[in-house]
Amino acid sequence: MSRDSSSYRVAVYGTLKRGGSNHHLIRGARYLGRDVLRDIRLYDFGPYPGAVPGRSFGIEVEVFELDGDQLALVDRLEDVDHNRPEQGLYDRRRYPTRFGEAWVYLYQGRTLGGQLIQRGRWSERGSA
Repeated sequence: MSRDSSSYRVAVYGTLKRGGSNHHLIRGARYLGRDVLRDIRLYDFGPYPGAVPGRSFGIEVEVFELDGDQLALVDRLEDVDHNRPEQGLYDRRRYPTRFGEAWVYLYQGRTLGGQLIQRGRWSERGSA
């Protein structure tokens, strides 16, 4: 049973998607559906992707409703530092989706060496 009964919409684009290697962290979260975000760009870093703010031709995301405990697990996975947001590997920002505003984890590392994905999705088998 969750200690936090609040719910948070989160739009995921990588290993947290259904079938992804880290989806188990949000197992049981309510799946709301898919959407396409045009205000993020996605980079493929091999074992994981990273989204950055910027216009694209549309990045596919899956939107889930998480409880507070699940959100905290994802924050830990993504190395979010709420006390010093600039220090974490990722930070999160709200973006509009067709299900309402949702948190999106934004990559704060260097994108040099990553392959830019302007349209579509990232998968653990390579970008598509």
